Amino acid sequence: MEYFIVCPLALIAGFVDSIAGGGGLISLPAFIFAGIPVHNAIATNKLASTMGTTIAMVRYAINGYMVKAFVVLGVACGLAGSYLGSNLALQTGDFAFKAIMLAVLPFVAFFVLRTKDLDRFSKVELPRKRALAITAAVALIIGVYDGFYGPGTGTFLMLALTALAHQDIRTAAGTTKAINLSTNAAALAVFLVNGAVLLPLGLAAGAFNIIGNWIGSQSFIRQGSSIARPIMLVVVVLFAVRLLFDLMV
Repeated sequence: MEYFIVCPLALIAGFVDSIAGGGGLISLPAFIFAGIPVHNAIATNKLASTMGTTIAMVRYAINGYMVKAFVVLGVACGLAGSYLGSNLALQTGDFAFKAIMLAVLPFVAFFVLRTKDLDRFSKVELPRKRALAITAAVALIIGVYDGFYGPGTGTFLMLALTALAHQDIRTAAGTTKAINLSTNAAALAVFLVNGAVLLPLGLAAGAFNIIGNWIGSQSFIRQGSSIARPIMLVVVVLFAVRLLFDLMV
C-alpha cells in the first residue's frame, strides 16, 4: 500500500522540485502518511529526491544553464553552510526559527506575486566579482538554513539568486539544482551508511521522482518564469501549512 501512496506523490514532488524547489514538502509527508517511521521516511525521501534532482541538473547542464563559476562557488558555500546549520540545529531549539519563517512567508509570497518577470533583475548586469560574492553569500546563508531546517530551500535559492545576484532564472535554476544535489548527496551518504534508507521503496519512489523531474524540467525549459512563479506560490503555501502544523504539534 505504501507504494501506491508514495510513488504518485513522488512524481508530483519531482515536477514541483525541478521548477521551483520545495518538492520535499510533498514527498516527505507522503512517506509519513504511508506509515514509514520518521527517520526512515526522511532517509528514503532523500534517496528519491537525489535521484530526481540528478536528472533535472543534467538536463539543465545540457541546455547550458550551468555557469561553472556560480556552480562551483555555490556548491562549496552551500555545503559549508549546511554543515554549520546542522551543527547549530543540534545545539538549539527550532520553535523560534519556525515562527520567524512563518512571519517571513507572507513577504515572500507578496514578492513573487508582485514580480511578474523574475528575469527582469538580470537585465541590470552586476560586475562579475560582485555577482560571485553575492552568489557565495546566498549559498552560504541558505545552506545554513538547509542544514538547520530545510523545507523550501530550492525556492529560496531561486528567488535570492535572481533578485540579489541578478542571475537570469535559467542560470539560477542550474545553480540551485547543483547546490541541492550536493547537499542531498552528502545527507544521503550518511543515511546509507547508517542503514536508514528503505532501498526498494526509495528506488521505486526515485523512479517516479525522475519522471516528475523530467516533465518539470522540460516545462521549465519551454516556459521559464511564467511557470516558475505559480509553482513558487504553491510551494510557499505548502511551506506555511507545514510550519503551522509543526508549531501546533
